[in-house]
Amino acid sequence: MSETPSEGPGRTASAGRDGSRGLGHGPGRPLLAVYAVFAVGATSRSVYQLATRFGEAPLAYSLSAVAAVVYVVITFALVRGGEAARRVATAGCAAELAGVLTVGTWTVLDPAAFPDSTVWSDYGLGYLLLPLVLPVLGLVWLRRSRRAA
Repeated sequence: MSETPSEGPGRTASAGRDGSRGLGHGPGRPLLAVYAVFAVGATSRSVYQLATRFGEAPLAYSLSAVAAVVYVVITFALVRGGEAARRVATAGCAAELAGVLTVGTWTVLDPAAFPDSTVWSDYGLGYLLLPLVLPVLGLVWLRRSRRAA
């Protein structure tokens, strides 16, 4: 079986040598797409906010940057595939869920601490609660795809 340049041990375009699918295939493909959109959106938003408005809401904008880093890490792990990437993606999804729950609760209990919103404010309500649902779906997918591998 020959490999294309984008392929390598543990990451192939369709299936591995053992017939297993990568993390970004099947139900993982739309998950990867949503994470990629969140990675680009959260990164763009946080770079702009940190560069132009940091003094207005430093806590919110710093947390937006943290969310952006988490989304980028998860996206790259899903693209990379392999067992090490699965562990990174799992840790990233767990961190994302903890962040959404923590920041979401914090913004509900102390809204004055957040003069501007973050991706995770109000449990991601400004993003149709996707930041709350996405890590749960990610963790489920990572677990199920491990069994299939």
